[in-house]
Amino acid sequence: MTRHLVGLFFVIGAAFCSDVLDLTDSNFKDGVAGKDIMLVEFFAPWCGHCKRLAPEYETAATALLKNDPPVPLAKVDCVGEGKETCSKYGVSGYPTLKIFRGGEMSSDYDGPRDSDGIVKYMKSNAGPSSTELKDVSHLDSKLESSEDLLIVGFFSGENEVSKHFQKAADKKRTDFNFAHSMKSEINEKYGHNDVVVLFRPKHLHAKFEAQHEVLASAASVDDILNFIDEKQLGMVGQITQSNEAILKKPSVIAYYRVDWKKNPKGSRYYRNRVARIAKKFIGEINFAIAAKSDFSRQISDWGFKDDDEVKVAARNAKGEVFLMTDDFSVDNLEKFVNEFKDNKLEPYIKSEDIPENNDGPVKVVVGKNFNEIVNDPTKDVLIEFYAPWCGHCKSLEPKFNELGEKFKNIKDVVIAKMDATANDVPQPFEVSGFPTLYWVPMGNKENPKKYQGGREVTDFTEFIKKEATNPVEFPKKKKKKSTKEKEL
Repeated sequence: MTRHLVGLFFVIGAAFCSDVLDLTDSNFKDGVAGKDIMLVEFFAPWCGHCKRLAPEYETAATALLKNDPPVPLAKVDCVGEGKETCSKYGVSGYPTLKIFRGGEMSSDYDGPRDSDGIVKYMKSNAGPSSTELKDVSHLDSKLESSEDLLIVGFFSGENEVSKHFQKAADKKRTDFNFAHSMKSEINEKYGHNDVVVLFRPKHLHAKFEAQHEVLASAASVDDILNFIDEKQLGMVGQITQSNEAILKKPSVIAYYRVDWKKNPKGSRYYRNRVARIAKKFIGEINFAIAAKSDFSRQISDWGFKDDDEVKVAARNAKGEVFLMTDDFSVDNLEKFVNEFKDNKLEPYIKSEDIPENNDGPVKVVVGKNFNEIVNDPTKDVLIEFYAPWCGHCKSLEPKFNELGEKFKNIKDVVIAKMDATANDVPQPFEVSGFPTLYWVPMGNKENPKKYQGGREVTDFTEFIKKEATNPVEFPKKKKKKSTKEKEL
């Protein structure tokens, strides 16, 4: 593809405020030619999934143009001027995304469909896992433009540590940006040699915290990976849905309208206030900020409004949630954190109301009575986590009710159910589909056992009889008196 034609595509994209290239049958071949890597979306204008993807794809395209090297994103209208191209590449559903390398289709895209996920996935597939720095200005530029962590290896030459760094970069290329220097002028300018340095993006700099972290000792691959894992969030990092799991508990998170592009001043203002408190609890509690828009469902479940107010939630080692009810201020945040640390707060539990009458054969469990029923140390419990709309749950209901009737007179065994869409499912229970059933024995409540057996009453009965802490003995059925006995 000629430079003039490439330039034309970018001018057209810029004219419509879009960084996604529009390709058609007439320009597709030239559009993908000469690109080390390119992501192409094949879509239909009427497709609902395509419409939902469009803003995420656009955001990702803008971010990836700033990558080093840039990764272009393009789209083809399969019911417009791209019909033949879509047919050529076997597109049968929308949207379909494919990765092209050097003008040829390389593979189907099977990564995330949100902007952050697309960016990380494509970065991880573009070029080497670590960029070799050419000169001082190259590193200066990367640090100036970086919106994420940049992990840099400064080396006097190829040695054992540089090889370990490369292997660490290979392992984590989907999560972080890596670069390395073998040039003395770069190393001298930055004052590092044969070390690994984690640089935080400019928007996460504050006067009272380190702007970078140094792993100075000769490091193995695991040393480097552990260093990144431990230092990546810093004093107050930003979490998203894709990296939420890296924030170790106990933790405190401030949710607000974080937007480093549209509102960098406001985003930094509240982060710095959280950091004032975070520095007092280093080594005890981990702190983070999060954009409300990234956790809108969770925010709604907690009763927080999607507004400009800062809301704070904490989680202890058990995963229990505690909400700050006071208005946000530095003083109120410190008060909340101290009360959280001293176990003076009541955990938030998403819960339906406790049933007024719960004497049926299948006990109804909600968030507020979960401990009372399921964690009763005197009972073995078989609990079903269900969803009201789940077809399999509806099919199981009459059998589960029959099972409850069968065990209603066995004082040591409880048959229970919980609507997992209306109530919080506590740890260590994991519910990813419906119905999910667990056996919770009286002597080992910390280690519930997922039920994997059949779903007939006889299957459940045999399982319970086998697993029950105490022997299960059903009342003997009384024999019917014969006609002769009745006459006597």
